[in-house]
Amino acid sequence: MPELLNRRSFLATATSTAAAAAAFAQQTPASGAPPNVVLIIADDLAAWMLGCYGNKEIQTPNLDNLARRGVRFQNAFVCTPICSPSRATLFTGRTPMQHGIHDFLTDQPIADPPQGQKEIPASFANEVMLTDLASAKGYDVGYVGKWHMHHEDAKPGHGVNWWYTMLGGSGPYNNTKMSLNGEIRQETGYMPQLMTDKACEYIGKQSAGKPFFLTVSYPNPHTPYDGHPQKYYDMYAKTSFDTVGWEPPAPNALREKNLLADTVGNIRKCAAATTALDDQIPPLLNKLKEKGLYDNTVVIFVGDNGFLLGRHGLWSKGLASDPPNMYEESVQVPMLMSWPGRIPVESARPELVSFYDIVPTFCELTGAALPASRNLCGRSLAPLVLRKPGVKPPVWRSTVFAHLRNTQMARDNRFKLVLRNDGKGPNELFDLRADPREKVNQYGNAQFLTVRDRLLKELAEWRQKYGS
Repeated sequence: MPELLNRRSFLATATSTAAAAAAFAQQTPASGAPPNVVLIIADDLAAWMLGCYGNKEIQTPNLDNLARRGVRFQNAFVCTPICSPSRATLFTGRTPMQHGIHDFLTDQPIADPPQGQKEIPASFANEVMLTDLASAKGYDVGYVGKWHMHHEDAKPGHGVNWWYTMLGGSGPYNNTKMSLNGEIRQETGYMPQLMTDKACEYIGKQSAGKPFFLTVSYPNPHTPYDGHPQKYYDMYAKTSFDTVGWEPPAPNALREKNLLADTVGNIRKCAAATTALDDQIPPLLNKLKEKGLYDNTVVIFVGDNGFLLGRHGLWSKGLASDPPNMYEESVQVPMLMSWPGRIPVESARPELVSFYDIVPTFCELTGAALPASRNLCGRSLAPLVLRKPGVKPPVWRSTVFAHLRNTQMARDNRFKLVLRNDGKGPNELFDLRADPREKVNQYGNAQFLTVRDRLLKELAEWRQKYGS
């Protein structure tokens, strides 16, 4: 039988525990040096594609380890399931109706929209972005990788004082042209590795005396699926991907529908691109540790939108179908966050969170001022993750929203409403608890009338309040 604590040892233990609790409670962004922030973005990576979200066949051990180092948001969503407007919401906190970036319902390449239409409006240059907020707070601001939020990929601006950026939204994975602080360079080698090297170079120049905000925006696993090191393709050469649940091509398949001609073969290639991305994570974290910056650095990892990979008979994301879809695979993304000593390890949060919550979160973590007069609909995630003894997490919202051209979504903890053409349809209502793969449309079912009307009302209120 274990020896009982005597009075002295009990008091010593109690005092130590109380002191530790008090110290943790005082660890707020306002105390000591503000944290560094490293934001890592993957292109076309859905939550369901990672091991830490339950995938059994795509290997992502490093991202799974990053999830264990901090918090994994179990229900994180984009506000638009297509990359440019989704990134715009991530960096501005504003809805796609507000920031004005829209993609187009076409199977033409994203860089070649229909004549007379502009993918990204010039007015977006006036938006207030995370990088602006960080710079105004005194942060050194670096950016590596894909920008693709307005036409200045080679010169992002917005407070970014050091950059190594792609020219355009996609391209070959080898021997590409990059912009290093405005100088166009013809590079040789594997682009994600070049980005990691430049990001580590940037971190190597930092010191504890001045906080920094670095974004590392990788192209993986976006198409093209060729050009990754052969070892990653070899890993999946015999993988059957039986657990993916892909289906034959749907009649309304649109973007990248040609890849459905060899669904398993292309899933293998996408898996290779995903594991190649996963291997970029350790060098970044190791460089932070080498410089003594890791303990005061918030690391945030997200995918910029979800992806279908043959589920529902579609390949791509929101514009994989005509009309656009809001399937879970398209709108749900990984969101991982770590901060040693502040965010408890191996945490998981069930709340419905969105890309429009990142700007308020960044501001609370760093002490930066929220942008004025921007009518933001998000709220800070910090109270959910900076858990303190005796302090309950706040009551959270019950619904998240999304918008892509003529299609809107309202999703709560059980039901999802998809409204198109201002209610003219085709509309959808899914009971995600009973039908997680969204096969049975309950929109016209009288038994779901109360749920449908409630979500219609919530969606209308959101659009009215945050539509401009």
